[in-house]
Amino acid sequence: MQTHAHHAHPLYERFRPLAWFGIGYLALCALTRLGLLVYTGAGVPADPRLWLYAFGVGLGYDMLAFVYLAWPLVLVLWLLPRRWLAHRSGTILVGTLCLAMLFGILFVAIAEGTFWQEFQSRFNFIAVDYLVYTNEVIGNIRESYPVGWILAGLALLGGVLFHATRRWRMVRHDTAHFGERTRVVAVWLVLTVLGTWVVTGDLKDRTANTYVNELAGNGIYQFFAAYRSASLDYDRYYRTVPLPEAFAVVRDALSTPDAVFDEKTGIARRIHNEAPERRLNVVLISVESLSAEFSGTYGRVPSLTPQLDAIAKDSLVFDDLYASGTRTVRGLEALALSVPPTPGESIVKRENNEGLFSLAHVFNAKGYTSEFLYGGYGAFDNMNAFFGANGYDVHDRQDIPKDKVHAANIWGVADEDLYTLTLDRFDRAYAAHKPYFAHIMTTSNHRPYTFPTGRGPWPQGKRDSAVAYTDWAIGDFLRRARTRPWFNDTIFVITADHCASSAGKAALPVFRYHIPMWVYAPKHIAPAHFTERMSQIDIGPTLLGLLGMDYDSQFYGLDVFQRHPSQARAFVGTYQLLGYLHGDRLVQLGPHRKVDTVRPSFVLDQGQPVETEDPRATLEAISFYETAAYRYKNGLMRTAQ
Repeated sequence: MQTHAHHAHPLYERFRPLAWFGIGYLALCALTRLGLLVYTGAGVPADPRLWLYAFGVGLGYDMLAFVYLAWPLVLVLWLLPRRWLAHRSGTILVGTLCLAMLFGILFVAIAEGTFWQEFQSRFNFIAVDYLVYTNEVIGNIRESYPVGWILAGLALLGGVLFHATRRWRMVRHDTAHFGERTRVVAVWLVLTVLGTWVVTGDLKDRTANTYVNELAGNGIYQFFAAYRSASLDYDRYYRTVPLPEAFAVVRDALSTPDAVFDEKTGIARRIHNEAPERRLNVVLISVESLSAEFSGTYGRVPSLTPQLDAIAKDSLVFDDLYASGTRTVRGLEALALSVPPTPGESIVKRENNEGLFSLAHVFNAKGYTSEFLYGGYGAFDNMNAFFGANGYDVHDRQDIPKDKVHAANIWGVADEDLYTLTLDRFDRAYAAHKPYFAHIMTTSNHRPYTFPTGRGPWPQGKRDSAVAYTDWAIGDFLRRARTRPWFNDTIFVITADHCASSAGKAALPVFRYHIPMWVYAPKHIAPAHFTERMSQIDIGPTLLGLLGMDYDSQFYGLDVFQRHPSQARAFVGTYQLLGYLHGDRLVQLGPHRKVDTVRPSFVLDQGQPVETEDPRATLEAISFYETAAYRYKNGLMRTAQ
């Protein structure tokens, strides 16, 4: 019997490695999506329609990502002459490239898992942001995960898969001419251009469940989509109203009995307090990732913050306070500048961010020494440069002698060591007869969650343990401060930069922005609970009000004790989505001039259903964000010098 060997189409034979990579990549994407779905648990209901949406739309994004990713292989298979491809060196070249790409997508799958564990999201602006700070990020990964074992496991898995699938990858009978190959590349180019032109990263966001929308994405595609949208011009992408109208609305919203505006437009105003001014020292502690839900003061049982709970009875406690964002730089921006979170990068990291009107500017005009103290390296997130250019003297871990450090990881020294630095700086200011304002940014409550041993019965590497330690360190700081002569004339403000988790079923899950605040000064501030809603940008003006200070203001925040209850609102946002929380409505401004009004969830992780629009709240939301973006873009946030 005579047999005839079957040969595949010449183009298929030439591009067989491309088909091998495509099938492998799409299969890995599906498995990754399934793994993330299982990890999310109850966050995604057992609804076949949602699952079908996640995997169906996700397949589309996976295929587009494959078109982008495969270009190196496409070019090699296009340009490599037949005689070279048939030679051993050509086989080695193509095989090496395939192995490298296989290892790369396996590595990305693992990275997506760890990123989802931390942020419940595909790669986004945070991943882009972190790519700039490779030292801290790589160090954090090394301290948090067994990197050596993971890489070894990936190498072994990649090698096994590469060897086991060699028969589907090897080119055997290449007869495709250059012209035929060129047609394939032309089609690939058209697909690339069309995909870039037609598809956007938010095209998938069509369900009310944010977890499902995220699962429907592709991590690699979302990474580059986030990179492209790192800088978002408000006027180009968001809903606007005529600028004079916007400023008029904002001025009306900022009108309080203590304010006299300087002109008919703009927000510059003179703040006059009826109470006498008190030149008290101020310590403002923004604790890393301290969600209100961690504390017994805010209802947790058992509490992770017994030290803070203990001072609550002698403190002014703010019950309904919301962070501006989900990153440290957003919290720092809100506390230092009292400005809503405009889209794209935080102002802390933008160009031309020096000489801005800041909280330190007010204190410095009163003769204070103003300092920013950070437990890590202040070059991270541009913190030292920003604070140094806006009225603060800056000090970070490099100012702490190594023999004084009880523990440290890649993010920073133990909180207790940062507080030791603060006490030293405070003592220096006191000796110089200068009132002192310190803004402290801690780091211990951050992955890898390590801290000095012997401080409590808490296992290393656990988030709850890190919360318990950071609470212990605050209690220790206050115990040491009580021995200082300046203690009785000092106000301690303890709050958070943002919450520990940022994701939820809703696009802007309001309960993920609820942060605590204690104002502790037993000799000067009467204990009480302030129950009205408050924004993180209100902290600075409210503090200045408690001190009875008169000053010229450019802040968007209000002294909450001067405003009418109807002026209670909060600003919450991501790098793209801008939220205005007013009453029982949350106005969400998004790219493509999109505006939604939803009913926020303040406690549970649940959907936030669409509500009827409140025209006034929508107008205020647009006006606040539009004017803030305009003022920064045009240099109007600078101090008058």
